[in-house]
Amino acid sequence: MAISLSVVVLLAVIMVVLIRGGSLKAGPAIVAILFGFFLASTNIAPSVQRFLNSLAETINQISF
Repeated sequence: MAISLSVVVLLAVIMVVLIRGGSLKAGPAIVAILFGFFLASTNIAPSVQRFLNSLAETINQISF
């Protein structure tokens, strides 16, 4: 839960920065938000979640 909430906050901050910087217009941002919202309710959502969890674990195991 903490990872997914952190990812949501991070992506929201990135999107706000892109909108304010002019790299991303409001229309495409809304489409991206709606796409993510509807993707979360499909059968592929658990696969995406497993992939993101495995990616987060891999990044966590990398030691500098």
